Amino acid sequence: MRPDHSLNARYFDDVFASTDDPWSLASSRYEAAKFDTSIAAIDDRRYAACLEIGCAHGVFTQRLAQHCDTVTAVDISQRAVDLARVRNAASSNVLVERLAFPADVPAGRFDLIVLSEVVYYWSDDDIARAAKAIRRVAAPDCRLLLVHWTGETDYPQTGDAAVNKLDAALGSAIVECADRHAEFRLDLWRLA
Repeated sequence: MRPDHSLNARYFDDVFASTDDPWSLASSRYEAAKFDTSIAAIDDRRYAACLEIGCAHGVFTQRLAQHCDTVTAVDISQRAVDLARVRNAASSNVLVERLAFPADVPAGRFDLIVLSEVVYYWSDDDIARAAKAIRRVAAPDCRLLLVHWTGETDYPQTGDAAVNKLDAALGSAIVECADRHAEFRLDLWRLA
């Protein structure tokens, strides 16, 4: 892939056409460890409003809902949104919407924004647009949680490049945590 083109809705709709869980989010040990590590990083407080960008079929959304008063979970794929709505139907504090972030930005202000394995799907231009959109919807002292696989990809960015480019585009994010694990990196930033 090229860093000048983001992956589009058709790409993700095609991924979800063959299976409801294309990345084994509900069953793999890697995903369970990643989700556990992510929750441990943010579990020192309760959040009023969380924005989860790239929710897929809502497995991590369920975990976030236990730590947040409200969760707005968005995905570019309509099939993913449909599945996430079903999975989270019992959680009255979860709203799932189809949005192509950063072109589409949800209303509201958020004190936690989650980008778990999503930034590397974006072009350099969309990373810059995402930084502006994040700044626009971030509440004071908003936390930004990024988790990305660090292996080889055929996406527009590698995990490391995606995080570094978003960091540069955001400017002045305060690093609260920067952990590297065997297969993924976790970055927790506070937006001042």
